[in-house]
Amino acid sequence: MLDLLVLVVAAFLPSVLYVIWIRNTEKYVREPYSRILRVFVFGAIVSIAIAIVIESVALNLIQTSLERVYQAFAQNPNLVTLLLAVVIAPLVEEFAKALGVFQVRGRMRDIEDGLIYGAVAGLGFAATENLLYESDALLTGGTQAFLATAVVRTFSSALLHSSASAVVGLGIARSAWQGKSWLPYYFVGVIMHASFNLAASFGSLYENSLGASAVLIGLMAAFAIAIIGITLVRAKIRALDQPVGLRGGMA
Repeated sequence: MLDLLVLVVAAFLPSVLYVIWIRNTEKYVREPYSRILRVFVFGAIVSIAIAIVIESVALNLIQTSLERVYQAFAQNPNLVTLLLAVVIAPLVEEFAKALGVFQVRGRMRDIEDGLIYGAVAGLGFAATENLLYESDALLTGGTQAFLATAVVRTFSSALLHSSASAVVGLGIARSAWQGKSWLPYYFVGVIMHASFNLAASFGSLYENSLGASAVLIGLMAAFAIAIIGITLVRAKIRALDQPVGLRGGMA
């Protein structure tokens, strides 16, 4: 029972803290926590379930187990697993997370709300995904593997899911208020996600030829994509955020 509590806290607490951090980036007219919670729960339950079902079908077709898709590519580097890691998974997961943002599309009061709700949907998704992977690490590799997985995912995968889906959320907000298509933003989120998966594959894929440096290169590239992404998202939230009297109708 204690192990389960530790796993849940390790998986969900970082995402919850990130939610507060991103939500409070907006200085004026912050989003209500009731709506934030709704999107977070959707990402953590519904979005992850949709993604698992679709990706399980894809993984079954190539006869591999349900694990990180970039690990499937690293362990069996062929065209099929490459497509799974950098095409199928990003397309499926960014769409699944976007569904959570669509739930509150009509309640957005500002363009930057799309960034916030998108990030929250991504963090809900990341929390449950972290729970699954960290549980597996604890069962198969022990405490040390669990701690390493928890730390790495907290500062890479969680931020990647948040920033990529925030971009998609921005597109959904612009589609609601400005009549623009959200699809270009969706594909930008997919590209961010695909780049991360490709970077995360690098270490395992080239470890035999490049040694330990390949792992470090891949890890640093994945961290960079995630951290730069969330930094730009927060900068965009601040740039769009304006006092009520200066808004003039959602520019």
